[in-house]
Amino acid sequence: MPIRYLHTMVRVKDLDATMNFFKLLGLNETRRIDNDAGRFSLVFMAPEGQEECPVELTYNWDGDEGLPSDSRHFGHLAYRVPNIYDMCQKLMDAGVTINRPPRDGHMAFVRSPDNVSIELLQEGDALPPAEPWASMENTGHW
Repeated sequence: MPIRYLHTMVRVKDLDATMNFFKLLGLNETRRIDNDAGRFSLVFMAPEGQEECPVELTYNWDGDEGLPSDSRHFGHLAYRVPNIYDMCQKLMDAGVTINRPPRDGHMAFVRSPDNVSIELLQEGDALPPAEPWASMENTGHW
């Protein structure tokens, strides 16, 4: 019996802030379910042309006191980007901390407003090392 990937779900505390973070990465809202009886919203976001691979943001209207926790039990979401330096600069300019800078021109890690770890990978070969990334220290953990 073959299986098919559907989505990755993460719980979020601030839906607008989290959606804005994923929009910075290039994801768009593809579907939304607002459940009045259950008092929650499910927002699916995916890169353009990859709508079959969404992240599901689960938002409980009455709050979720457990968030944001470390979330390291979750692992991470990974996205390939055309230029890792440009993406990291865009995120930094928007106030996002680069937890693991792309010193190698290949890989970086950031965290969403809900503390979900996001891995960014350079498409194709690694870019040549460049400043300020090459000498930038890690911040926190990923």
